[in-house]
Amino acid sequence: MFDFQNRIVMVAGATGNLGQAVVRAFSTAGAKMVLLDRATDRLARIYPELSGSPNHLLLGSVDVTDADTVEQAAQRSLAHFGRVDVLANAVGGYRAGHPVHETPLSMWDTMMDLNARTAFVLSRAVVPQMLTQGEGKIVHVAARAALMGSGGAAAYSASKAIILRLVESMAAELRHEGINVNCVLPGTIDTPQNRKAMPNAPIDRWVAPEAIADVILFLASDAARAVNGAAVPVYGLS
Repeated sequence: MFDFQNRIVMVAGATGNLGQAVVRAFSTAGAKMVLLDRATDRLARIYPELSGSPNHLLLGSVDVTDADTVEQAAQRSLAHFGRVDVLANAVGGYRAGHPVHETPLSMWDTMMDLNARTAFVLSRAVVPQMLTQGEGKIVHVAARAALMGSGGAAAYSASKAIILRLVESMAAELRHEGINVNCVLPGTIDTPQNRKAMPNAPIDRWVAPEAIADVILFLASDAARAVNGAAVPVYGLS
């Protein structure tokens, strides 16, 4: 559908359910990829066909909450490819179940680090090179919950809402520099973990990771050159 031949795409969260769908989609579209993961050897195990290829760079042991580690990964990417055209950030997580007054501070911090801080740190690492190039695409994954808080999920909703404000601010700063910054808002994603956690839920209404990946590819493509600061709903049938 989209042609990413000779495009350098950095995918953060490349081993998650959504991240794997994003990697497969960009691979099918011909992209050269930089894949980031916190584990040391998980990338090579999941993507044996990409491991060792000069067209792809698999970087394990990258803690995307740590600015120095991410900056080092960005520099390794530039040393290998000389540019970065797309950042697709599929990092994220969900913790909920407590009203605000009973929410452990550790849960709040985890959500802010995993969802909000990662988006900030990754963006800051790639934008300088995109400015030098005069072009680039950044796509973050927020969530439907970013639009409205709900009982028991304040930390999650707040952390995803930060991504919306970050995307809007970056789009205002960078749209005249040839850099498009947008995000997607998935509903409940059809994953094995969600099926196990919610066995009686209407699974047929959930959104498939592959469907979200298709929207991310659109936002990363030249077809979305006029789209800036958007939060695209990808809810499936829910």
